[in-house]
Amino acid sequence: MTLNILDLDHSLTGQAPIARRLASGRATRIDLLDLGPKLRLWSTEKTWKRFAERLAQRPRPTDARPEILFVGSGDYHHLTPAFLADLKEPTSLIHFDNHPDWVRFAPKRHCGSWVNRALKMPAIKRIVTLGPCSDDLHNPQLRGGNLAALKRGQLQLFPWQHPPSKVWGRVGDGAGHQQRENHLHWRNLAELDWAAFLEQMISSLPTEAIWITLDKDVLASEDAATNWDQGGMRLTHLLQALRALAARKRIIGIDVCGEFATPAFSNAFKRWEAKSDQPPPERWSPEDLQRNAATNEALIDLFEELFP
Repeated sequence: MTLNILDLDHSLTGQAPIARRLASGRATRIDLLDLGPKLRLWSTEKTWKRFAERLAQRPRPTDARPEILFVGSGDYHHLTPAFLADLKEPTSLIHFDNHPDWVRFAPKRHCGSWVNRALKMPAIKRIVTLGPCSDDLHNPQLRGGNLAALKRGQLQLFPWQHPPSKVWGRVGDGAGHQQRENHLHWRNLAELDWAAFLEQMISSLPTEAIWITLDKDVLASEDAATNWDQGGMRLTHLLQALRALAARKRIIGIDVCGEFATPAFSNAFKRWEAKSDQPPPERWSPEDLQRNAATNEALIDLFEELFP
């Protein structure tokens, strides 16, 4: 496999499992520190173009094994469409996240809206979002949620745990929800047989090729410490899902974000947005942050096992 470390915010290179692989040549560091604050949370088109040009110079796979990218904070999840830009075949996107990232009112290059851009890519035939617990699903229409994609079935969403969401108008039933009057009742993953759900979900995917995008804020705080509010999925569930996906489908790429990075933004508006939307960074101790290295160790060990 090709392991690329995008160094945007200093959150990755100090972690022992990543530092060892960089030192041994099993991973490549892509220095993007100069662009990090400008890309964080959202990006202008000018900055995006500079990023895309730099990204194009990274090492790429030379065989059928996937590319693995570690990206840093979840504030950079909107970079995922750049990784998908060169897809050559029909692909399903499996999206692990505590947030649906489907807001239609946000800027186009925003960490809270990038799913909408991915939905427009010709190669992406379906997006399956797994794990949200966040308030984004509370009155989702008022929060700009892309319920039209849910209605079309191009987007499927399975919360880890969330009460019914109030909606106006007809959305209809979907793989992850059922509409009863003016509420969407979710098929909460925490209440399901996880192995049976994975079997059913994977069997229903419309493509053989899949890309996996993982924001570790989908995980409970016992397994990760991130810049955002976090969900309830445990690392054991995530590893089981990755194994099941690799056993049944052809994984062509994986990107991972959701580290904790000290806030560093290019302008005052971004600082205000982060302070308004994110829990206080002071909640984590240095010991708490060690969870990220342990989880990344487990993830990379699994990737090396699956894609030797």
